[in-house]
Amino acid sequence: MTGLGVGNKATVLFSPPLSRYLSPMSASFPPLPPPRPADLLAWYDLNHRRLPWRVAPSDRDDGVVADPYRVWLSEVMLQQTTVAAVKSYFEAFTNRWPSVRDLAAAPEEEVMKAWAGLGYYSRARNLKACAEAVARDHGGRFPETEAALVRLPGVGPYTAAAIAAIAFDRPATVVDGNVERVIARIFAVEDPMPTAKPEIRRLAATLTPEARPGDYAQAMMDLGATLCTPKKPACALCPWIASCRARAGGAPETFPRRSPKAARPTRVGTVHVAVRADGAVLLRRRPPKGLLGGMSEVPGGEWREASLGAGAAAPPLAGAWRRVAGVVEHTFTHFHLELTVMRGDVAHGVAAPAGFWWSAPSDLPGEALPTVFRKAIAAGLGRVI
Repeated sequence: MTGLGVGNKATVLFSPPLSRYLSPMSASFPPLPPPRPADLLAWYDLNHRRLPWRVAPSDRDDGVVADPYRVWLSEVMLQQTTVAAVKSYFEAFTNRWPSVRDLAAAPEEEVMKAWAGLGYYSRARNLKACAEAVARDHGGRFPETEAALVRLPGVGPYTAAAIAAIAFDRPATVVDGNVERVIARIFAVEDPMPTAKPEIRRLAATLTPEARPGDYAQAMMDLGATLCTPKKPACALCPWIASCRARAGGAPETFPRRSPKAARPTRVGTVHVAVRADGAVLLRRRPPKGLLGGMSEVPGGEWREASLGAGAAAPPLAGAWRRVAGVVEHTFTHFHLELTVMRGDVAHGVAAPAGFWWSAPSDLPGEALPTVFRKAIAAGLGRVI
């Protein structure tokens, strides 16, 4: 900032970067004390969440160190997914593949099956590729620096920073959705998301401490997840209440600012649920790249914009085909999908076409089926699988 002398007083002018994140309402308040990492760490020591992949502060004090494999696995699973949804998958993965070498040696099909239902399936393919790279190129040990970690398959800047900080206690700035919300409120960042992301990261970096950076990163996440929540934040319990410009302005829930959301388009398609006389369902594997790549599916046609109508899709086998009442709906990140389900009843001895297989009723629950196709099969069978 700069000062212009006027008599015995100084008029303070904010430089452009600072004025961008000071809100008009908070600018009228007296200067607030800066947020102190030590205050947040003291709060975390008493209030941290107990998670299966986490080493608690008291355990760290006793010399327990974080397992980079478990840190990496949890961070990949938690991308775009809630802690509640991840816990059971994390425990299943680590029980079945307790080390990165074990995961690297696992058949890809088994990894995809174990991932089914967790969503964002490119993560599962990258998970397997990253495990193989760590086992092959790094002797089964994760590198310790952000620069080396980010070169691993599927590891972006956020995941690299999280592993470096939490697993190796390096002073890396970890910014997820929870941290973005905390920083946007502490500094009253006026730019809307996602435009504000670089500024939020810059501000977050000014707070990252040299001492206990791993615990600090997890404390920031916990603060956003438990107190500084999107709705009805528990400001009275926050260790940084005195430093929060959004609270001082009286409207913390309005941060981070949001740009108007674009309308999510609707696509439509048709799928064929072929059911053999013994109850087996015909499946095939999707191409390895692209949406839901490498996962299992029931055959169908192209998903097209609703205005164009569902693409033509010939049944995979001859049989008695009928349309199932209603449509199956599923929402992806960038579009909403409505599927018409056709059920075909096929004789017992009919062989699967090339590239397909019959999945017995007892095997269906373990297939690498994304949720959208589980919904379609359930509609075709008239029961949940």
